[in-house]
Amino acid sequence: MTAQAFDQLPDEPVVPPRSGRRARPTARRPEARSFRFEGNDLAYEVFGQGDHLLVYLHGLLLDADVNRGIAEALARQGNRVVLLDLLGHGRSDHPEHASAYRIDLYARQVFALLDHLGADQAVLGGVSLGANVSLQAAVLAPERVRGLVVEMPALEWAVPAAAVLFVPLVLALHYARPVATVLSGLVRHLPRTPFAPMNSMLNAASLPPEQMAAVLHGILVGPTAPAVEERRRIAVPTLVLGHRNDLIHPLNDATNLVRELPNAHLVRARSPLELRLWPDRLTGEMAEFLAEVWSIGGPSGRPAGASGGARR
Repeated sequence: MTAQAFDQLPDEPVVPPRSGRRARPTARRPEARSFRFEGNDLAYEVFGQGDHLLVYLHGLLLDADVNRGIAEALARQGNRVVLLDLLGHGRSDHPEHASAYRIDLYARQVFALLDHLGADQAVLGGVSLGANVSLQAAVLAPERVRGLVVEMPALEWAVPAAAVLFVPLVLALHYARPVATVLSGLVRHLPRTPFAPMNSMLNAASLPPEQMAAVLHGILVGPTAPAVEERRRIAVPTLVLGHRNDLIHPLNDATNLVRELPNAHLVRARSPLELRLWPDRLTGEMAEFLAEVWSIGGPSGRPAGASGGARR
């Protein structure tokens, strides 16, 4: 699906969240801005203003919609939040070559975004794939990373479940492509909802099978995250969000990551959906973390006594 095709998806009226109620992120998309990266257009959205910059990335096959409610909440607390659609996702371009989709290339796209914005540093973060890309970016250019917000990392413990889920999907997209084409076309014409994360899943299911297969193949055949010895060198302050009862994003990956990083702490979500359905507690934790990171004079950051802990 092209970037223009995504812009034609139906919008719904803005539904503001009520205090103390379940969050209802808007389905209306802000105007997407874009920049060029190695011959492709990459789309992004900006929420808020100021120098306290957070770049927050989506999960595999998803797009900025999945994080829009988070961006709006953090922007209201004085942060500038940028949601980037990585190559092959959302309103960015969708080349059909698997070689275009690698974790290290995604990290370079994040740095290209910072260059485009004129920012020397940012806090980087994201969910699932976005979390792994943020870790990779911190390995490649630590001087550009002020801190990390790592939500649902998918590391070593996730490998068996990911193989069971995604390998059959790639095979089905290849060998049952006519059926997949019909199904994706049907989903593409479904109306979108007032709940942006649901729209992100619908947008993912709307991808033509050849584009979806290229993304999955490119990511799954290469390293999906930095190696343990590389992660241990990440010194920036890091907030890790994890939860139980999720085979693709096991809590063991989150807790192990906190042990590996010298300057990390863990906040446990009550469920995989808490941050998007009932976001106040976790966005409060994120806002507090961002304020601490930006109050420190340099990227080495968080007081040593705060590392390695866990909060519920």
